[in-house]
Amino acid sequence: MRRNIIFLTCGIFLVCAFDKACGENIVTSPYVKWENGPLHSADFFPIAVWLQNPAKALRYREAGFNTFVGLWRGPTEKQLEELKNSGMKVICHQNERALKYIDEPTIIGWMHGDEPDNAQSLGKGKGYGPPIQPQKIIDDYNKIRSTDPTRPVFLNLSQGVAWDGWYGRGVRTNHPEDYLEYVKGCDIASFDIYPVVHSKPEVAGNLWYVAKGVERLKKWTDGTKVVWNCIECTRISNKETKATPKQVKCEVWMSIIHGSMGLIYFVHEWQPKFNESALLSDGEMLSTVTEINKQISALAPVLNSPTIDAGVSVSSENNNVPVAVMAKKYKGATYLFAVGMRDGKTKATFTAPALKGKRTVEVLGENRTILSQDGVFSDSFEAWDVHLYRAEDKNTN
Repeated sequence: MRRNIIFLTCGIFLVCAFDKACGENIVTSPYVKWENGPLHSADFFPIAVWLQNPAKALRYREAGFNTFVGLWRGPTEKQLEELKNSGMKVICHQNERALKYIDEPTIIGWMHGDEPDNAQSLGKGKGYGPPIQPQKIIDDYNKIRSTDPTRPVFLNLSQGVAWDGWYGRGVRTNHPEDYLEYVKGCDIASFDIYPVVHSKPEVAGNLWYVAKGVERLKKWTDGTKVVWNCIECTRISNKETKATPKQVKCEVWMSIIHGSMGLIYFVHEWQPKFNESALLSDGEMLSTVTEINKQISALAPVLNSPTIDAGVSVSSENNNVPVAVMAKKYKGATYLFAVGMRDGKTKATFTAPALKGKRTVEVLGENRTILSQDGVFSDSFEAWDVHLYRAEDKNTN
């Protein structure tokens, strides 16, 4: 017997179903408090692309995307029609044009201007002034909400969320305390950092900065806001290197395992030449991103269910390569999502108390299984490996 309930946890409304058969509370949506916001279905996990032409929406939809963030000089009637015809949702600015379409269900959220925490341009050739003050973001948030409280307000912050040394913040460089105020001005807090193509040695190649930023936003919002983050998948402005498909997959799952509830791919590229939609021009990367997106969508009900904080522990044989893990319980099965957090090899041993006796653990998407005994099993991790596990709650013998 299943009974639907609505409850409030850490300030976020969640729709749940209590299933007496398996004794589980299953979260179906962190967006239920917004009538016209993102879909309330358990099957919806936001997978977005940043500032793209809606004329390409169908191609992105085929690659597993379901949301656009930002519209160039929009929204216009044509842009919204193209998105609607492609089954794509959008988060855009609440400007005069947007208010003409306030009843349009394609719009699922409103957004601030990008990266207000960065030093702001004073005009061409005039240098940069300080960042936008957090109070301005809070005031704008209240104004947006007063106009339309039925959709969440999205705020994307800079790499300063993850890296205190980010000089792009100007006079507020190395002032992480500012973010405690910035996040008061949104319902969905996001940030971007692109470690593989980064120009500074402190960050370059250190994929774990992505996870660090997610962790910080979770901490700074005290669990009262939904957290999203951006993912690199092109050269952006780096002539020498770009993320490999494996590194992109690693960044994606690092993000989710550390608490991100939505992904935004940054697909622009300026080197060797400008390409607004470089992901669509890269067959290998597009294939991998499509596979990642479709796997996430298939696992959306699991990912939207509560994380079991005491559901698993993990130890790594190589102290220089920690392994991060997240546990979920859904429809009579335990799911463990794990990722290597450094560029190196290790063997990880997992202990999941719920897996009593002898169990067969399926490694999702890898066509292999592992035997677990009394909740303990081990697996090998190559550099930046991701392994996703599923085990039925019943014994194999």
